[in-house]
Amino acid sequence: MSQTYIVAEAGVNHNGSPAMAFRLVDAAVRAGADAVKFQTFRADLLVIPETEKAEYQKKLTSPEESQWHMLKSLELTEETFLELVSYCRSCNIEFLSTPFDDWSLQFLVQKCNVGRLKFSSGDLTNGPLLLNAARTGLPIIISTGMATLAEIEDALRVLAFGYLCPEGNPTNEKLFEVYASINGRNVLRDKVSILHCTTDYPTPIDEVNLRAIETISSSFTLRTGYSDHTEGIEVALAAVALGAEIIEKHFTLDRKLPGPDHQSSLEPDELAFMVQNIRRVERALGDSRKVPTPSEFKNRSISRKSLVTASEVHAGDPWSSANLTAKRPGTGISPMHYWDLLGQFAESTYPANQILKKETENRT
Repeated sequence: MSQTYIVAEAGVNHNGSPAMAFRLVDAAVRAGADAVKFQTFRADLLVIPETEKAEYQKKLTSPEESQWHMLKSLELTEETFLELVSYCRSCNIEFLSTPFDDWSLQFLVQKCNVGRLKFSSGDLTNGPLLLNAARTGLPIIISTGMATLAEIEDALRVLAFGYLCPEGNPTNEKLFEVYASINGRNVLRDKVSILHCTTDYPTPIDEVNLRAIETISSSFTLRTGYSDHTEGIEVALAAVALGAEIIEKHFTLDRKLPGPDHQSSLEPDELAFMVQNIRRVERALGDSRKVPTPSEFKNRSISRKSLVTASEVHAGDPWSSANLTAKRPGTGISPMHYWDLLGQFAESTYPANQILKKETENRT
């Protein structure tokens, strides 16, 4: 199997500090992640001033503060993002960032020269943004928290249209036509990955529903993964065992820092531990063939059994349940041939506990 693509989600856990953002990159590199991801936005383009915070945000930040004010304090400048891109390349880790509007989309594509785009669950139904993203031609990863299969399919229709139709606005008829076409299916398979997730921070364990990974994969036959908002690393490991090809996990420098996402994030040592254990799970998954492994071959003859005389047997005696049994080691005739010998006659005399070999038994 291919190696799981692990995204260390820094998000807004830099708290608006460029210095902290660079430290997050360093932590992701040390952990062995494949990519470190931020969020690119302008509060004025993302929310109207009166927008309330989500309940989890109210608990972790000032409840009187609007979502706009919270987001405004978490913005990074264009210059900082460009420096982060350069720094990530020098550290040999992929820079990713989630765009939340057309300005941030074009900035990431045209100025940051990102190699792929990641969209949050909140923009799964943002058709115009998805259309513009597909028209960049870049691969897209999209999270599906709060969504139904029908809503995921609607988003895929828009993406297929965007990839294949560089101009014009889609109609319902055209969206269905492009999505159903061979070219539409092929471009989605080549370009789009879908992440199952639950949009709550931290996610209650009984709302994870990891089996939805298999449902999404079988429904759309696209690369499928999991964006994990649970506490700890167990669910991420289980997701890999279920076939997730991408794992996205929030991390922070310190869970005690103020901010909306720190509490549900891993600290650097935990992130590294998760990466190490995902790699171990990958090795344990193997290649699906059921054959003896190299280490098993040396144990086969010790652990298995052979047909053995249960008592002394004289030449000409019939083999029966009274004088034939199975014991270790497995260097002789397999007990699977026990019934073949019953009723036949011994060619030689054998002491008790004699392992029967093929060359010593009468098979006529």
